[in-house]
Amino acid sequence: MAATSAGNGPAPGVRAEGRVARVERKTRETEVLLQLAVDGAGEIGVDTPVPFLSHMLEAMTKHGLFDLRVQARGDVEVDPHHTVEDVGICLGKAFHEALGDKVGIVRFGTSFVPMDEALAAVHVDISGRPYFSYSVPLTKTRVGSFDLDLLKDFFRAFAMNAMLNLHVNLHYGENPHHIAEAIFKAFGRALAEAARQNPRITGVLSTKGVL
Repeated sequence: MAATSAGNGPAPGVRAEGRVARVERKTRETEVLLQLAVDGAGEIGVDTPVPFLSHMLEAMTKHGLFDLRVQARGDVEVDPHHTVEDVGICLGKAFHEALGDKVGIVRFGTSFVPMDEALAAVHVDISGRPYFSYSVPLTKTRVGSFDLDLLKDFFRAFAMNAMLNLHVNLHYGENPHHIAEAIFKAFGRALAEAARQNPRITGVLSTKGVL
């Protein structure tokens, strides 16, 4: 089933005005309700059956200074893939919806984030054209019971539904937890930079006149 958006107001802690969005997605495999405020304060409330994903969303939200509420249920007894991907879909749709006409945004965002021995970089162009590149070589692919290969599915789902270019790169790193956390922190910071509004920009930042 397709995702649906509703306008009956955000949950407590997610501001009701400004660049905000609420997205709900229900399928036979998952049920996700996500609420996002782009111009937030790093406030988060996440309830998913995938603890490592919840932890990464907290890192992204805190360092991107968004406000985020997520309630998710899914068939994790089969595989957490459906839940991870569908949260990515909903986050992408919410980000796209919250930005609206994109007037005044700086459009591009880049962030390099170290975490101990790991260094990650994320680059964003809110272009209206979805594209995804992921260069994250891993020697270990699990953190506890979580399969880090699922992160690629999450970020691809986000990029396709947010209608933007997203490049995720690992420069180096050994500890898989540090690698994932550096990526999500860089992701939040790059999104925040790309979504920032500059009063010097008239209309949208494109020679085509549309994003």
